[in-house]
Amino acid sequence: MSIDINNESGEEIDEQSVLDIARFALARMRIHPLAELSVIVVDTSAMEQLHLQWMDLPGPTDVMSFPMDELRPPIKEDEEPPSGLLGDIVLCPEVAASQGQAAPTQHSMDEELQLLTVHGVLHLLGYDHEELAEKTEMFGLQKDIVDGWRAERGLEGPSPAPTIT
Repeated sequence: MSIDINNESGEEIDEQSVLDIARFALARMRIHPLAELSVIVVDTSAMEQLHLQWMDLPGPTDVMSFPMDELRPPIKEDEEPPSGLLGDIVLCPEVAASQGQAAPTQHSMDEELQLLTVHGVLHLLGYDHEELAEKTEMFGLQKDIVDGWRAERGLEGPSPAPTIT
């Protein structure tokens, strides 16, 4: 799996955990091991510009996803996983830090970035949370992936609660 991370935010983040959880999420979703993903970490000013340009919404947001080849997880067990360019995930650690502190299960910026990375991966794979059924499916998958990743690493305590509405 080719995953590049480019931290342009000026914030120190745990890049390895972002890479690890992205790999874990893509493997769990059965995406081809040669699929390519880019993770870009930006400051609030850059995120605000992207949010306004692409979503026509003011203010910075926590995560944005820009799919490329519109890869989807295989439906059947014997189906070949797709390969290609998955796309870009853009993360904002400043927004992640404030969300982590405001979450019901208060958690660190790095834990929030891990959660947001999985959220971004799921968006790249076509999942959304506009409708209640979609939200239930996407947030259920997100929780399963984060819980599985944390369990595999022996991390104790509850997984960070989703802060995205």
